[in-house]
Amino acid sequence: MDGLEVQQALQGRLPHLSMVFITGHGDVPATVTAMKAGAVDFLEKPVRRNVLLEAISRATGRSRKLLAESIELEKTKIRYQRLTARESEVFALVAAGLLNKQIAAELGAAEKTIKQHRGRVMNKMEAESLAELVLMAEGLGVRPSGTDFSKAKGKLIS
Repeated sequence: MDGLEVQQALQGRLPHLSMVFITGHGDVPATVTAMKAGAVDFLEKPVRRNVLLEAISRATGRSRKLLAESIELEKTKIRYQRLTARESEVFALVAAGLLNKQIAAELGAAEKTIKQHRGRVMNKMEAESLAELVLMAEGLGVRPSGTDFSKAKGKLIS
């Protein structure tokens, strides 16, 4: 196996692992392939000690960050699975920027009921702010489904 094949094999098993390539015979296509696949650096031999140590430091820092993000996303997925079907709908519409009264109109519910659902969504998702909830929705890929809320949004904003 060459380095690119090792990188490809490891990506499936350890997606958070960052790599530094060291080669004696580097070429532009191999460098581009490695970097597009997530390599932190592509160094040619002989490598100076300080250059290698800096590359390793960047790679370990990136690996730690990617692993932490992966763990946080898994925790968010678990919290999202605790939501009821209605809470999931409210979550998506809140994250899309709709107000309670707009969500109520979209779902055919009372605004008071939507406020309760929204509160439960915030609690179950352990979100401290609307901005944090929106970031969670973005990370999960949550979007309103099967609704055309643009009409309701336009009518209710005024």
